[in-house]
Amino acid sequence: MKVFYSIILLVLVSNFNAFSQQNAVKGKILDESNNPIAGVSISLEGTVRGVQSDQNGAYFLKDIPAGNYKLVASMIGFKSQKISISITGNSLEILDIKLIEDEIWLESFELMASRGMNGQGRLPEVEDFRINAGRKNEVIRLGEIDANLAMNNSRQIFGRTPGISIWENDGSGIQLGVASRGLSPNRSWEFNVRMNGYDITPDPMGYPEAYFTPPMEVVENIEIIRGASSLQYGPQFGGLMNFVLRKPDPSTRFTAESINTVGSNGLFSTFNYIGGTEGKWDYTAYYQKRRGDGWRENGYFNTDHAHLEVNYAVSNRLKIGTEMTYMTTESQQPGGLTDEQFEANPQQSTRSRNWFSTPWFIPSLNADYLISSKTKLNLKAFGSIAQRNSVGFMQSITQEDDLGNRQVDRDMYHTFGTELRLSTSYSFLGKNQNLVSGIRFYKGNIDRNQRGVGDTGTDMNFDLVEASFPRDLDFNNTNYAAFVENMFQVTDQLLVTGGIRVEHISSQMEGILNTTNGTPQLLAPETRTRTFALLGVGGEYHLTKTTELYTNFSQAYRPVLISDLTPPATTDVIDPNLKDASGYNFDFGYRGNVGSFLNFDASFFYLNYSDRIGTITQTNPDGSRYQYRTNLGTSVSKGLEAFVEFDPITAFVGNSNFGYIHLFASLAFIDASYQDFARTSIINGEIVESNLAGNRVENAPEKINRYGATYRFKDFSMTWQLSDIGQAFADAGNSVEPNAGATSGLIPAYSVQDLSASYTLKKKYSLKSGVNNLTNESYFTRRAGGYPGPGIMPADGRTFYMTFGVKF
Repeated sequence: MKVFYSIILLVLVSNFNAFSQQNAVKGKILDESNNPIAGVSISLEGTVRGVQSDQNGAYFLKDIPAGNYKLVASMIGFKSQKISISITGNSLEILDIKLIEDEIWLESFELMASRGMNGQGRLPEVEDFRINAGRKNEVIRLGEIDANLAMNNSRQIFGRTPGISIWENDGSGIQLGVASRGLSPNRSWEFNVRMNGYDITPDPMGYPEAYFTPPMEVVENIEIIRGASSLQYGPQFGGLMNFVLRKPDPSTRFTAESINTVGSNGLFSTFNYIGGTEGKWDYTAYYQKRRGDGWRENGYFNTDHAHLEVNYAVSNRLKIGTEMTYMTTESQQPGGLTDEQFEANPQQSTRSRNWFSTPWFIPSLNADYLISSKTKLNLKAFGSIAQRNSVGFMQSITQEDDLGNRQVDRDMYHTFGTELRLSTSYSFLGKNQNLVSGIRFYKGNIDRNQRGVGDTGTDMNFDLVEASFPRDLDFNNTNYAAFVENMFQVTDQLLVTGGIRVEHISSQMEGILNTTNGTPQLLAPETRTRTFALLGVGGEYHLTKTTELYTNFSQAYRPVLISDLTPPATTDVIDPNLKDASGYNFDFGYRGNVGSFLNFDASFFYLNYSDRIGTITQTNPDGSRYQYRTNLGTSVSKGLEAFVEFDPITAFVGNSNFGYIHLFASLAFIDASYQDFARTSIINGEIVESNLAGNRVENAPEKINRYGATYRFKDFSMTWQLSDIGQAFADAGNSVEPNAGATSGLIPAYSVQDLSASYTLKKKYSLKSGVNNLTNESYFTRRAGGYPGPGIMPADGRTFYMTFGVKF
């Protein structure tokens, strides 16, 4: 890794020398009292060139082709300034700029941020190459919240985002399992999961499970757009979840940061980052190492993450860049527990030989081109070369590990995709209108090898002792899509959005389904082709300058996934006649802020999910029960989601010399139930008919409430959070009593508390510490039907962490 960083620095230094000529403008950004302002965006209008002012308010924009320009200085909280400049050969312009405060935005953003009320925000109505108006959306600003980022603690990270249900069975922080509105949190597969705007899952249309999650220490924002994102990003019911990584620092040539964490159960994490801007070039790179023994027995993990981004402004209109991300993991899987084992000791494990690994490489290319001051293009090309590997004793948790040959399962993923987007604004009926359109191509291949005979050892080893895998399947997905959406500014208060997305999906599956006594059972080659359109409309009405009503309706679609047909290492039984699912999302809400002391968003949602795929407990003739995966008819999720953040000191007192307290509540009340699905079971040798109508959707708590309080005084901040989650069922049959293998039954309600604090010294040094699961509650959020179980998957008990960071 040292060699890797040395090469990066050598290349960058050589480029800096090559582009060190003048043709520049520099100066300082000041407020009305002549104080420097940091973080101001400085750009040349109509170009891709721009920098940012540093902590002293200074900026330096160099390597500018000769010509006449308009220099734009902008920052939320201040009125933008636009100044004409002229650049001649080898010239250096000195230009100091004074910004005037914008009272409305200063109250609603800058003051709220200084007092700790900026951890949860919203997307602008239009930005870059997308329209966000009318949509239920959230922006989680990780730099503004107190949380255990070293371990990707999702309970804290999503603490202010209403309705997010979380599977907390992965204490290593390697994988993220979240959902909303009664959808399954299984590796976040109901979301379209992206990083910097491009896909990072194995196959969004065939296997959208998020095995890769970037380290939260490098994530600047998490953008969430609920189901209404289906027009611009794909047909997923859950919507979009986009991890926005820290971009190259536009205020300096070079900056470096090191963040190091130690904690309970042998936790050690080191995160190291460099970045900067020099003329037409900018760059960033990070490396993270994280290891620990886990809270449960047999819970060892060891992960490495690395990322590189380099961008170059080819001209005033064209900017190109590349990103490369790599992850490798070594994760021991303690397996599931029966209910009796969980009650006796949730930390115990009866699986000492189970391991999991997901090497992941994601390259991407990006190009931005300005056709005119109002029209621009963006091209992204991306792919993945990745694996999912598991080895261990995979039988029901009621069976003791016989210490014989372990089962090996391996997936190989090779994907390629590209998206071309156009954004333009135009005048119509005296108002400025916005249109966004795009086309997409995606091709994914999954080579699934299962049921291989491995060794009898205890270490992570995916080699076979026999010649081949009994199951060897090949899946190919090809996806073409196109969309167009327009935002119509009807009046100064009212805007309306409307659009359409057309999808074409072709899926092929072939290979060996099983091998018995050396004879392969071939799977008849199957091809599924679908072409469909999704429609969406929405709107916003601005009641005041800082509050608005919003609504949206959009259709959604979920094709049968590879994981639905052949889940890896599972004990479930699969319906061979699974069908695609379809439906729609509807939102109506009210959001905004009042002064600098109240931030809120409250909405009603309705999600219709036809031919939903799920699991139901069935009974064999001998009385034993098993999980059956099939289309369960239509489910409907409806309810209320609300977020409110309130600063009582600012509201009732104003300024304080002793710090500020703000209180927040993230509330969701969800009624997720099945409408009609007749089924038959065999009980005591007799056929019993029943119907799922009125049953609650599995893994869907009726309430997901989180409350918290943050105290902030200058550079010190401390947050307490309480998560209060309702009970849920593990299967659509709403079984209360667990089966012997603990794969079905009730998932009890639970409450858990977290406490975190941080202190920053001279903006260079930081110290963070906290306690997760403060009162050491014993609870679980999942009954797994297969890997990484099966059985109850306990959440972590009380753990501690301490982080020290330094910036150069």
